[in-house]
Amino acid sequence: MSLLGAGSKLPLLPLLPLLLLLFGQSLSAPRSFSLDYKGDCFRKDGEEFRYISGSIHYSRIPRVYWKDRLLKMYMAGLNAIQTYIPWNYHEESQGYYNFIGDRDVKYFLELAQDIGLLVILRPGPYICAEWDMGGLPAWLLKEKNIVLRSSDPDYIAAVDTWMGKLLPMIKPYLYQNGGPIITVQVENEYGSYFACDFNYLRHLTKLFRSHLGEEVVLFTTDGAGLNYLRCGSIQNLYATVDFGPGANVTAAFNAQRHAEPRGPLVNSEFYTGWLDHWGSPHSSVSSTVVAKSLNEILVTGANVNLYMFIGGTNFGYWNGANALYSPQPTSYDYDAPLTEAGDLTEKYFVIRDVIKMYHKIPEGPVPPTTPKYAYGAVEMKKLQTISDALEELSFSGPVKSMYPQTFTELNQMVGYVLYRTILPFTCSTPTPLSSQLDGVHDRAYVSVEGVAVGILERNKALTLNVTGKAGSQVDILVENMGRINYGKDINDFKGLVSNMTLGANTLTGWTMYSLSIDKAVSQGILWERERTSTDPPHPAPLSPPVFYWGTFSIPDGIPDLPQDTYIKLPKWRKGQVWINGFNLGRYWPARGPQVTLFVPANILSTVALNNVTVLELEKAPCGSGPCTVEFTNTPILNATVPSGYKQRWGLFAKEDLL
Repeated sequence: MSLLGAGSKLPLLPLLPLLLLLFGQSLSAPRSFSLDYKGDCFRKDGEEFRYISGSIHYSRIPRVYWKDRLLKMYMAGLNAIQTYIPWNYHEESQGYYNFIGDRDVKYFLELAQDIGLLVILRPGPYICAEWDMGGLPAWLLKEKNIVLRSSDPDYIAAVDTWMGKLLPMIKPYLYQNGGPIITVQVENEYGSYFACDFNYLRHLTKLFRSHLGEEVVLFTTDGAGLNYLRCGSIQNLYATVDFGPGANVTAAFNAQRHAEPRGPLVNSEFYTGWLDHWGSPHSSVSSTVVAKSLNEILVTGANVNLYMFIGGTNFGYWNGANALYSPQPTSYDYDAPLTEAGDLTEKYFVIRDVIKMYHKIPEGPVPPTTPKYAYGAVEMKKLQTISDALEELSFSGPVKSMYPQTFTELNQMVGYVLYRTILPFTCSTPTPLSSQLDGVHDRAYVSVEGVAVGILERNKALTLNVTGKAGSQVDILVENMGRINYGKDINDFKGLVSNMTLGANTLTGWTMYSLSIDKAVSQGILWERERTSTDPPHPAPLSPPVFYWGTFSIPDGIPDLPQDTYIKLPKWRKGQVWINGFNLGRYWPARGPQVTLFVPANILSTVALNNVTVLELEKAPCGSGPCTVEFTNTPILNATVPSGYKQRWGLFAKEDLL
């Protein structure tokens, strides 16, 4: 039967456009994306192709803002984005997977495609990314002697299971299957890792091929030096390099050519800024320097990914750390073209002007910076100390052992654990309480009989003096400040990872409480009873860790509210903040450089009171009276840091972080 009905007399020729309209996809050549070694380029559907991409991490941006950020990237002239998939973000507990809400990676990929952006996917298993443990789940450390990123059977078994879950989800989104993904990374900067295990790389290659097929372009990324590429590259994985502004572009690509004599030139991480650490100045790289180097890359015909195009936020406990132990702050602004909150910067438009010289920029207006609102001061009331609230906070109950156990042994991956013991003898004169093997990972708040006596900190403060009678209760609240994400020390155990001594004696008889603070805050358990102040009459240099709570309202009759904002904690020292049960992250204005925390509008409400919960670990500026936090419309990420600070590494010398 004819498509136009029985008895149709129309000639064949006019039918061809209709047939192509109805069956065009099936009649056209299949979609393809491939390496052209002879032409030194990528080919997309048979045509020579060069990508100009930008990095965006969906895990650092609320889902409601994905479209806004992606549109701004598209309007800058990018034709692709690059993103990581953090394993630990989706499998926090072994065997329990989460791909909904802010973790809905499939929706993120679909959104990118709808906007017109291709995707360079970096699914791990290891990602670095200044993310907790480089994206590897902490439960891997239950096998104490596991060798991560190697052929260790325990590690391989976990990787195979995870990739068996993830990669089949990703396969429909490959370009040749109709999706946006043009290339997939198999390992990340492996040449910077000590293992140099080629059998591991071969296993990953076979694993990815088994799930994704033979057509997809698989690649690796390493520093632009032969010493990195020696262990980071392997046959059948296309080797790319990374380097930042100011580097010798010719020399960097010559290094890639040692691993890949033919094929496209690729800088997988061209740094638009750099990461921060607590206690160091906020990193910044001038727009002029970035633009000059970007132009040098593009004029060679190379492919480039701008890392980061938007940094975002390490909400909750997701920040990583570098060795020697230096944790990253909550903000991952990165001095990127789009700020942490997605705001347009001078660097955005300078980069756009460079791209315009090589690639057609989409027509139309760039989406504007989202408005910010200063909601003002919120009075905070004291609730309970950690010690007072143990019944509410420790859902699993106490664990007793002769010697302290690590977070992993207690099945606590993030946050805080309270370790409790007693003084075995009277300390009438100051007696050193010590972590002689640097076993406090990472910061401990010590109290004796409810009185704060000091802080122990990894690599910095290993001993403090205590006094007290025999049998006095000693509480040590240990904070996990983020696992090392780069280099040989990523197997980063947390808690009291070695014994504590009092004088010459090893302390024994420990009771440990895993604290589910996020759960307690989200359920409102801590607010049920306000604490009657028992502060000492004279100011003390430290207080035991204490919860504070306050509320504020946002009128529902004002158009466009709620809006994004920033929370500032004037004269507060260090702690954690939750708003309406959402864990914003850590604050530490006493050390800097970050002072304000980004508060996205989607966690605020105009129909109910907004509640603010603060866990102040050192000392709130409250005394016996009220104190406040403040919501402002201006971020502060570059506050002055201690004058004794000496930067230990340059912006782009990753080898110094080993």
